[in-house]
Amino acid sequence: MSTTTHEVTNQVPDLVDCNLYGSDIALREGVRREGAQWHDAALARYGAQLGGKDIIALAHEVNRCKPELEAYDRQGHRVDGIRFHPGWHQFMRMAFQQGMHCSAWSAPQVGGHVARAAAFLMHGQIEAGSLCPTTMTSAAIPVLQQETWFDSIAGRLYSRDYDERDLPLSEKRAMMIGMGMTEKQGGSDLRSNTTEAFPVDGGGRGGAYRLIGHKWFFSSPTSDAHLVLARHDDVFSCFYVPRWLEDGARNTVHFQRIKNKMGNSSNASVEVEFNEARGVMVGEAGRGIATLVEMASYTRLDCVLGSTALLRQAVVQALHHARHRLAFGRPLIQHAVMQSVLMDLALESEAATALSLRLARAFDSPDHLLDHAYRRILTPAAKFWICKRGIEAAGECMEVWGGNGYIEDGPMPRLFREAPVNSIWEGSGNVMCLDVLRGLKRHPDQAQALMKSIQDDCADEPFLKDRSQALIAVLSSPEPTLEAAARYVAQELVLLTQANLLRRHAPSVLADAFVQSRFGGTGGRVYGVTATPFALHGVLERAWPE
Repeated sequence: MSTTTHEVTNQVPDLVDCNLYGSDIALREGVRREGAQWHDAALARYGAQLGGKDIIALAHEVNRCKPELEAYDRQGHRVDGIRFHPGWHQFMRMAFQQGMHCSAWSAPQVGGHVARAAAFLMHGQIEAGSLCPTTMTSAAIPVLQQETWFDSIAGRLYSRDYDERDLPLSEKRAMMIGMGMTEKQGGSDLRSNTTEAFPVDGGGRGGAYRLIGHKWFFSSPTSDAHLVLARHDDVFSCFYVPRWLEDGARNTVHFQRIKNKMGNSSNASVEVEFNEARGVMVGEAGRGIATLVEMASYTRLDCVLGSTALLRQAVVQALHHARHRLAFGRPLIQHAVMQSVLMDLALESEAATALSLRLARAFDSPDHLLDHAYRRILTPAAKFWICKRGIEAAGECMEVWGGNGYIEDGPMPRLFREAPVNSIWEGSGNVMCLDVLRGLKRHPDQAQALMKSIQDDCADEPFLKDRSQALIAVLSSPEPTLEAAARYVAQELVLLTQANLLRRHAPSVLADAFVQSRFGGTGGRVYGVTATPFALHGVLERAWPE
């Protein structure tokens, strides 16, 4: 008697051993277009490494085994440590070898931010948690470069030899920087912070302080130092708080508990208390929020890149599944309604890639007014829009997989859980949209340059011209009305810019489809809603040329 009940058929093979760079046409074109063609070969090597079967399996394992808090050692001494899966350190080492934590500053050149962005976009598709420490370290460097004592740590900040050892800085080969801003009572309302700093021997910029207080979110807690916001003399300043003191003692930054996050599981976030912790003032006294906002402008770009990475990987997984899975006698991808969904997702991914690389180039061009506008106004708008769209896309791509997409053994649940963090981190959607309005108001020269660029690019396309004029009309509204329309303003700035980037650089069939679906009145708020057939096979082949 046979005990075999069935054969395993119609199951999709795992997507492994593919080159994330070689298979991403939009990314390759963007890298060359935005000035980082000199990094092409290195990116191809990294894309092959990240797409390897063993690396993909390791990423799954690292996110399955969450970091654990080790507040005390076996003898009861306070150590405030975190036990990571060994694979976490491998992903950190890979990121450091690519220079994702420092390359834009240690070796500045044309396309430097773009080259880093491309590596970041690929790394985030496979293991997103390890992006957080590299992001904060990179963003801290331009802030710390302005301090007279920067040279004492520059060598370790610029080192690509990742060093996970928990030792005084003098004994390490490399270092990382974290950030501590939000407190339990305030969140984004930084002026409600209560952590206090008390001067030692006079204080002032570069002077020593004692910190007493707490932080509700302290990501990358084992970094070698953190930039921390604290109040003193009724003002807020920024402080460099090392993990170890110069005398070899641990600083009194005490971990209270590790956060049980829904995603971003490989990376540790903790709550901390400062019990007379030592710090050094960074920047001018009373300019702490401005100093950390400067740092946040770089981390916000990385939020855009991180969501673009997750969006790209989700779309690739959906396309791969749809090509191999049969339903009702033919592959999923041959069904018209599925084609509409996949087309819409592919358009979203390419538009996000084009904009994120253009924003990265703006960080390479500090002398151009339009690039200043992209950095100050369009970056927070993009963080709002792309991060939001990435969440929706991850859910839609999971649904393409059907029930298999809901099972933790596959890649879709992790992508779905990871997606919301970039929308929340470094300012929620409303905070970003209000910051867009603030940038438009405080920098009228940048606002004028940005709107002129948009209007000029839209002049020959009726849909875009009408929408750009409607946006300008809204921008002239009185302040209460304008604040209520903040999300509309951010959305339109992003969509119009994406449309014009695609019209300028992508195949015309793709650009036309984007304009029609986003501005023609037939698209919907749910991916794949269209009143007309939406099956442009060349666009799907471009998105994933399997």
